[in-house]
Amino acid sequence: MRHFIRHPTDIPINYILQDHYYCIRNAMLDVSAGGLSFSTDHFIPPGEVIHVNIYVQDPSFEADCEVKWCRRVESSYHVGVRFKDSAEAFSFRMVEQVCHIEHYKRKVMSEEGRSLSGEEAAMEWIEKYAREFPR
Repeated sequence: MRHFIRHPTDIPINYILQDHYYCIRNAMLDVSAGGLSFSTDHFIPPGEVIHVNIYVQDPSFEADCEVKWCRRVESSYHVGVRFKDSAEAFSFRMVEQVCHIEHYKRKVMSEEGRSLSGEEAAMEWIEKYAREFPR
């Protein structure tokens, strides 16, 4: 079983670094129990604190994170951050499930032409994929 969660790439991640706001599509790489990794065009020094925002529904998920590593990969940087608070890590796990359900809802509409409500999408996603979602 995976220890990391693959984030749906159609859900963007936003972050604030030193009063500069960045919104990045197709950037999230992985999510672990205590943090996440994403791709960006900017080097972010380890130890830097950034504010992360992911909007899927109201209220959006927001958390302060500490940059643990930043590596150059081809023309971008892969950045790993740790949530500063364990409650935020748990909240993010719930948000991550909502992201997967929203992605599933869009996929069903695109591939099957079925329009699902949030609740219908959640029920189908849970039945099909929840057991594969890392604990």
